[in-house]
Amino acid sequence: MSKTHRYEVSVTWTGNTGTGTSGYRDYARDHDVVAAGKAPIAGSADPTFRGDPSRWNPEELLLTALSQCHMLSFLHVCVTAKVVVTDYSDTPYGTMTTTADGGGAFDEVVLRPRVTLADPGQAGLLADLHEHAHKLCFIANSVNFPVRHEPEPIA
Repeated sequence: MSKTHRYEVSVTWTGNTGTGTSGYRDYARDHDVVAAGKAPIAGSADPTFRGDPSRWNPEELLLTALSQCHMLSFLHVCVTAKVVVTDYSDTPYGTMTTTADGGGAFDEVVLRPRVTLADPGQAGLLADLHEHAHKLCFIANSVNFPVRHEPEPIA
């Protein structure tokens, strides 16, 4: 039985430096992302697109969402498989190609999870567990580019 979930955030541009969008160089790309009961996220564009490098950009947030979703799906899959994870970290990367008109798209994202298991003898199960988690990940199932995995067990 399927169930629909609704998510809502607020994105507010804070980059009006006095003349609004009177010119490409006349405004900051700064914005705040908030959701009820959560700390705000300070966002901007990638520095390549005149953004503030000290703020999160949408591309980084997309990588983060994919990594978080995979991790949470993976931990769930491990529980059901009776595989005890004691440590998990990921350093994903993504590639994006821009087009002459200023658009573009992600080509792929690669997740690189490092997992420590309570029983190193179960390390042979990791590839299947990652694949199962990938199939369950809401975010990976919602994007139109490949999300690959290069897991590195540190069992």
